[in-house]
Amino acid sequence: MRTYFDPEEMPSGDFYRLLTSVVVPRPIAWVSTQSAEGIDNLAPHSFFTVSSVHPPIIQFTSVGEKDSLRNIRATGEFVVNMSPASLMAEVNATGTSFPPEVSEFDAAGLTREESLTVSPPRVKESPVALECKTHLILPMGDCTIIFGRVTHAAVLSEFLDGDHPRIHQLEPLSRLGLDEWSMLGEVREIKRIRTSEWPGHFTPGTEQ
Repeated sequence: MRTYFDPEEMPSGDFYRLLTSVVVPRPIAWVSTQSAEGIDNLAPHSFFTVSSVHPPIIQFTSVGEKDSLRNIRATGEFVVNMSPASLMAEVNATGTSFPPEVSEFDAAGLTREESLTVSPPRVKESPVALECKTHLILPMGDCTIIFGRVTHAAVLSEFLDGDHPRIHQLEPLSRLGLDEWSMLGEVREIKRIRTSEWPGHFTPGTEQ
């Protein structure tokens, strides 16, 4: 037996809470921007993913009209900082709706680090920063999707094994539903199965 939910018959806020409880876990883009007046903003956005490999484009969604979106529209630049478990309190604090003239860097006691290719600063305490220039801003319902071309990536060297980031050291946070968050937990490896490794060299459309 299943319970059915019709988004057309439910208040949007109720269906939003359902969606964010089942589309999980969601990585958190900790987005730093700078207003036209030079005020630094920092906010977490949990609708975040990779859009393109070449060119390298990432995307996050602004639910409603937020300072991050307004600043990106004004300047065309932003930085996605990684949200590690060690900074959970700070990431959460920067989700507070401060007025535009207040910088979350200062409110949360975080350190600015100069970026190489864009004006908004990185979060010095974050192990990874992806500097971005706006590729596309796409309105979608009551939200806006921001696509950014990655112009530079900065990773703390001690978190690398050669050129590969060590996931256990990064300890990425993710959002679940309500006020629920999650951390890395158990990491398991499984090799992707190639077509040639299937019995009888299975090919799509061929009955076995």
